[in-house]
Amino acid sequence: MAEENQEETLELKPIRKPPHFVLIHGMSLGSWCWYKIKCLMEVSGFDVTCIDLKSSGIDSSSADSLTSFDQYNQPLIDFLSSSPEEEQVILVGHSAGGLSVTSAIQRFPKKICLAVYIGASMLKYGLQTDEDMKDGVPELSEHGDVYELSFGLGTENPPTSAIIKHEFRRKLLYHMSPQQECSLAALMMRPAPILALTTAKLEEEEETKGEEDKEHVPRVYIKTLHDRVMKPEQQEAMIRRWPPSQVYELDSDHSPFFSNPFVLFGLLIKAAVSVGSI
Repeated sequence: MAEENQEETLELKPIRKPPHFVLIHGMSLGSWCWYKIKCLMEVSGFDVTCIDLKSSGIDSSSADSLTSFDQYNQPLIDFLSSSPEEEQVILVGHSAGGLSVTSAIQRFPKKICLAVYIGASMLKYGLQTDEDMKDGVPELSEHGDVYELSFGLGTENPPTSAIIKHEFRRKLLYHMSPQQECSLAALMMRPAPILALTTAKLEEEEETKGEEDKEHVPRVYIKTLHDRVMKPEQQEAMIRRWPPSQVYELDSDHSPFFSNPFVLFGLLIKAAVSVGSI
């Protein structure tokens, strides 16, 4: 009897695409502040995009010309609007960048598989109430007059932009960071559109009202334990009010991408693993 040749069929499993991290900076910074994290991600095979919000990094807009949060946040809105429907991103926000992350969750819930807040403002509806301001806005008056203010609409109106004065930056922003990072920041920091940021009242979009998708976007909070800007007690208050699925702790100042980049990178990957993105 002739031997039958049996062909072995191999089941080919689709190769999972590496997660796409989208990194959002805080006030006065830009995409440049993520350069260490971007490098670590790229050499590890991950896709990463760093966004310059309006008047930040290499964006040529003047902070004094921005009067609404949507204007400031437009680069992120444009990026997510143009991204393929079938692709989801991991959105990461630092400091005031948390407001941009929350706005994106409301607008594009189906395009975000995970939202990560790093020492960031995590407020469900932005700066709506006095409690929101207390928990989500840095209170630095104990240090004296720390801001340089500009009044693009005239001194009779609220300031339009602000930046922390040079002599306070090391003490408040980078007290655990290498000196060379302070020097880099001194060259790169720009005034933040403070008037635009204070209008970050995140109303629900008409087309997403009633949908549950945005509530199902998992959120992770990374607490910056030695933060002198977004103080640990403020971070804890926001976590209590809008509990994320995971909370991690990081020994760092307000700028962990400078002071503790390797551990921060590890926590971002751990967060991605927790939602099955890796």
